[in-house]
Parts: sequence; C-alpha cells; structure tokens
Amino acid sequence: MSIFYTGIPLGKHTKVVPVFYTINNAYAPYAAASINSLMKHTDPNRYYRIIILHDGLDWITRLRLRNLVTNNCAIQFKKISNNLYLKIIIRYCLKTRGSGDYFAKAVYYYRAFIARLFTEYNKAIYVDSDTIFRADVGELYDMDLEGKAIAGMVDTKILETPEFQDYVVHALGMPYTEYVNSGVLVMDLKKLRKVKYLSQMIEMIKVYNADLLAPDQDYLNVILEGDIAHFSDKWNSVPLNPLPKNTKIVHFNLTYKPWHHKNIACERLFWNAARGTGFYGDLKRQLENFSAADQKAEDDKLSGMLARATKLAKTKKPLIKKIEK
Repeated sequence: MSIFYTGIPLGKHTKVVPVFYTINNAYAPYAAASINSLMKHTDPNRYYRIIILHDGLDWITRLRLRNLVTNNCAIQFKKISNNLYLKIIIRYCLKTRGSGDYFAKAVYYYRAFIARLFTEYNKAIYVDSDTIFRADVGELYDMDLEGKAIAGMVDTKILETPEFQDYVVHALGMPYTEYVNSGVLVMDLKKLRKVKYLSQMIEMIKVYNADLLAPDQDYLNVILEGDIAHFSDKWNSVPLNPLPKNTKIVHFNLTYKPWHHKNIACERLFWNAARGTGFYGDLKRQLENFSAADQKAEDDKLSGMLARATKLAKTKKPLIKKIEK
C-alpha cells in the first residue's frame, strides 16, 4: 500500500465525521491505539475522516498510521506550519513551564488551529491520543450543541481535588463546576471562527504571558466561559475497575498510563486496541523499561502540580481574563 493512500475518497460524501488528533512522533503509538479502537466502533453506513495535526511525523510513523484505514474511515496528515501564531505559542511555551511535560509543548495548542485551517467543516470532534473508544464517535458528533461553541465534560480531576478547585476559582476567575477537560471535545467550528477563538487566545498570551497550570485548557475555558455545553462523563471517563457498561470513551489522563504500569484499571482495553497497530512492540518495550526512577519522576510531577495549584490560587486577581473588544 502506498504511504499516500488515505482510504476511501471521502470528498465524494457530504456526511463525513471529522475527528482530529494532535500528536508528535512520541504520541503516535498511543494515537494508533485510539484510532484503531475508534475504527472498530464506526457505523458502516457513515464515513469518517481522521485528521492528524502534527509537528513533523517521520514517514515510517505516517505509514504505520495509514495502515489503519478501513473502507469507511480515512486518515490524513496536516503539519502545522511555523506561522506567526505558532511562533508566539512556541516562545510562550519556552518561557512558561505549565505542569511540566503534561502541558508544556506547543503541540497541545494545535487544536486551537482547527477552526481556522479547516473551513470546509462546520463541526468536528477533537480527542487526545490517550483515549480508547467503546462506542461510535458519530453518536458524540451528532450531539446538539444548542448554539454553544464547544461541548466537553466537566473535569472530574477538578471536581475531586480541592487544590485544583481553588486554582480554577481564583487564578482563572470562573466556577470550577463549569471547567471542562479538553481531551474530548465537540466543536462548532463555524462559531469558533465567528468568535475568532485562535486570535483571542494569541492576544491573551501576548497580554498576560501567564505561567498557568494547564495553559491551553485554561485559555479554552476562560475564553469560552458561558459558551460551553456539557456532556456526560461516559464520553470522557477516567479508567475504572469495574468500568460502567455505558462508558463510551476511556481517557488515560495524566498518570498511570497502561504503557507505563501493569495491573491498572482498563489496561486490557488499551492493549486490545494497541494490538495490530504496528506499535504494539514499541508500547510493550515502554512498559518493560519504565523504571522506579521514572515512577518517582511521575509522582513528583503530580505533587508538583498540586503545589503549583495551591501557590497560583493565592493570587489576588485572576491571572488571565477574556479581552473584550
């Protein structure tokens, strides 16, 4: 199969479900498992296009990912060019630390470019690479946004953690019960273009230059506050044992990834999705090579997040605010 083959010519079909991922070479194995699980749960009467936004995937990685295409699901790649907006984001990432490797890379901001770059779509799904599907993503795509710019799940990590709640209320100036996780989103691209979401984010970065806890996610919530619909956590569930039967997407968010840890919730779900992707051996080697030092670094990173959240929550006024024109 040619590395340029992307699956069926979806341009002939008007009812396409576009699903976006943002990755680099390191995230490709996890994205492959996610995409494989997505494709196994598609409706054979619908058509799907996986669009991978990246910073320069090597050709072997692209070939492996393209081998996942099916009769009703195509894959395409879009490298985010080094334009003025991206240069501002890269400089910002170099100056701020966010929460270490969790949120400090420019690739996390690529989702902000979707509406601007893909004007052929008025609606789309965005998902993080550390997700596994148990249902048809088309069901989520069909959600009625009721005029809102995006839909997401109220972040369960915030709801469960007092330090994060204080951070959202004081550092971001918004109710923590409204703050959504950006790992799974339904996006009204037409409205995001109308409100000039990307331009707003860039302007806020330039004005505030704030060292936030989860910058791209924080900007999303502050800019679109009041313009976000909420969906059930069955579409963005943390790994649980036992897993509720109605769970449709499992999100291995933050710590305890199955490619790092054994005997964790939903690990079989992940490995079943990873099998046959071309990255299975790579992922197994990551699991075997994850050391005690790696575990300590992971624990330190999480405790560091909590400490920073507490420190940033002591601010007398929000660190960022939506800029009214």
